[in-house]
Amino acid sequence: MDHYIDPNGIISLPFYYKSEQMVFCRVLCLSFDNQILFMKRIIRTSEAPLPIGPYSQAVQSNGLLFVSGQIAIDPETQTYTPGSAAEEAKQVMKNLHTILAAADLSFEHVLKTTIFLIDMADFAAVNAVYSAHFPSDFPARETVQVAGLPANARVEISVVAGDK
Repeated sequence: MDHYIDPNGIISLPFYYKSEQMVFCRVLCLSFDNQILFMKRIIRTSEAPLPIGPYSQAVQSNGLLFVSGQIAIDPETQTYTPGSAAEEAKQVMKNLHTILAAADLSFEHVLKTTIFLIDMADFAAVNAVYSAHFPSDFPARETVQVAGLPANARVEISVVAGDK
């Protein structure tokens, strides 16, 4: 088994296993006295857009799931599907739902979201789509206007969720 020992004596051991939809990589980090420091589980599902760069769809560690920002990419074609801000937000929320489900979680488990918009004038339209997925016990959130998003998307959303 491949392993890595860093200068501080931390041993990292990767474990890989597959299911039909997902490939998981679990990294177990141990100190020299074999105490578990943390475990990292990579979430990957073919039912959601595949990463277009050196990042994971989601990473789970210490009871938290960090889902990378999603834009309106159709998972079947792996292409960006431009539309109105509301249309893009619907696809983004579908993608987030799929990644959360791959980790056996749902929107009920979301603790925090970050919404990136190209134009703050789209806030109300995106908020209407977003609020349908969070009817109560709302997560913490910030919404920011940015100068640009990948593929010239109008909307990007990332989430942090807690384990059951």
